[in-house]
Amino acid sequence: MKTHFLALAILAATASTASAQISNDVVRIGVLTDLSSWGRDNSGPGSVEAAKMAVEEFGPTVLGKPIEIVSADHQMKTDVGLQIARDWFDNGKVDAIADIPNSGIAIAIHNMVKERNKIALLSGPGASSLTDELCSPNTVHFAYDTYALSKVTASAMVKEGGKSWFFVTADYAFGQQLEKDAVRFIKEQDGKVLGSVRHPTNTADFSSFVLQAQNSKADVVAFANAGQDTDNAIKQSGEFGLVQGGQKLVGLLMFDTDVHAIGLQSAQGTYMTTASYWNMDEKTRAWSKKFFARTKVMPTMIHTGVYGSVLHYLKAIQAAGTDDPAKVMAKMRELPIEDTFVHGGKLREDGRVIRDMYLARVKKPSESKEPWDYLDIVKTVKGEDAYRPVSESKCQLLKK
Repeated sequence: MKTHFLALAILAATASTASAQISNDVVRIGVLTDLSSWGRDNSGPGSVEAAKMAVEEFGPTVLGKPIEIVSADHQMKTDVGLQIARDWFDNGKVDAIADIPNSGIAIAIHNMVKERNKIALLSGPGASSLTDELCSPNTVHFAYDTYALSKVTASAMVKEGGKSWFFVTADYAFGQQLEKDAVRFIKEQDGKVLGSVRHPTNTADFSSFVLQAQNSKADVVAFANAGQDTDNAIKQSGEFGLVQGGQKLVGLLMFDTDVHAIGLQSAQGTYMTTASYWNMDEKTRAWSKKFFARTKVMPTMIHTGVYGSVLHYLKAIQAAGTDDPAKVMAKMRELPIEDTFVHGGKLREDGRVIRDMYLARVKKPSESKEPWDYLDIVKTVKGEDAYRPVSESKCQLLKK
């Protein structure tokens, strides 16, 4: 009888091992990021380290197979990004691509991933179309999007008395989408837009744009841009004394690293929306200090998004018993998202991760108690209130 039970146990173990299927005997994740352009500090090397930290937290293997992180620089060029992704899939045995700051590149690779039956773990891009009209069953949009950034910031600022707005907007699709989304939520709260001005990317001199914003007398001056453009615009607004003159500044896409680059003296009083902050509690603080030791910056929401999306992907492979994309995506939707920065998150059918978002205000220099102590969390907004509701979605995956 004992021999019979032993045989059954061996048979069960063999069947379990046989059912654990990992393609090419390795789980390989490619971090496609910006290592040389204006998004380097917000994503870049930090995104690569964040992915490695997720692997270290999960363990060096999944289903008995090694986990590998590879990385490359897309240089903010769509053709370069596509070539890297194509080579990874055709020759590099890459199963999933993470990060991808730059919405244009992300959309192109999001389409390729669907065609090749791979997985995209997006934390860098902001285009909300990725989970709206362009939605795919193979994409996870983890950290933020233009809809949530605009809704959380605009709705809260109008309620706090910022009734009139002026926009300084980058003259490309992402900036225009940020402004368009924000205008909608401003008007829904009975606010009004007094004007806007467009600027080319990589603008060094914002003085004329800032003066137009100042002369508008708008309650709120909103910057619908990113990276170095945001840094220059807010720094020069500080030099012109907009906050001291009674206007409120809003960075519609802004990161801790932007505040660090601008400095508290110029950035103080600026409002922003973020998906994470390094100093929320003891666990986020401990993780962020480890991250800082490796990168010399505190993590942005892109960095924590790369960490969270890679960790959730690995948990899903473990639960599915395979790295088959359809089965892994099903498990990613089924499992609650739990990591150092996300609690009780959920992956919706359209690829949108529903998670809490935070309205923050940049501290005055006198309020900062230590290096990188830059933000006060003004308000926590539940994920279901921050992101596009199903009732408004154009995603066919939600119509089933």
